[in-house]
Amino acid sequence: MSGLRACLLSGGASRRMGRDKGLLPHPGGGTWLEFSLGRLAALPLPITLLSHHPAHLALAARHRDGLGGAIEGIEEPPPREGPLLALRRLMEHHPDQRLLLCPVDMPWLETAALEALLAASEAAPDAIHLAHDGTRLQPLLGIYPAHARHRRGLTAFTGAGGRRLQDWLAQVEVVALPLPAAGLRNANRPDEVTGLWP
Repeated sequence: MSGLRACLLSGGASRRMGRDKGLLPHPGGGTWLEFSLGRLAALPLPITLLSHHPAHLALAARHRDGLGGAIEGIEEPPPREGPLLALRRLMEHHPDQRLLLCPVDMPWLETAALEALLAASEAAPDAIHLAHDGTRLQPLLGIYPAHARHRRGLTAFTGAGGRRLQDWLAQVEVVALPLPAAGLRNANRPDEVTGLWP
């Protein structure tokens, strides 16, 4: 493996929220997108943002990654059919790296959770490590090694029409890492952001 890279997913349609989640104001300052980038920038890692929203890519271009360089923005091409296809594209773009995957809609995420994932993955760098909130896996927060075996398997699975991340993960070995549930909440609807909604 040639190294670690943080990858932020910010390409959803935000239909249930009714507003672009990435551009929602965060009480900590800035937007949810900037909050997520800030959490990742606290780590000594390069950052890639995958999004088809021009405003997201433009906003990220003004920020720096954890190594002081520019954040790489990748415009997600069609078809845009969920995080599994997005993960496949990231693996193809960054082959043989370990990808710390993070979604833009975890507005309570703490840097300590990211650091715990990184530390746990060092013991088994070829394994997929996923956050677990005590009840279920949170597969959008995890470390995915983009080695050839995973790339081949993911290409075959999506090529056959597979689009559910959980279905693909059921076919591979996963290490679950228990993390505090409060920081792992996804926010998809207005009623799920009590205390964050402006």
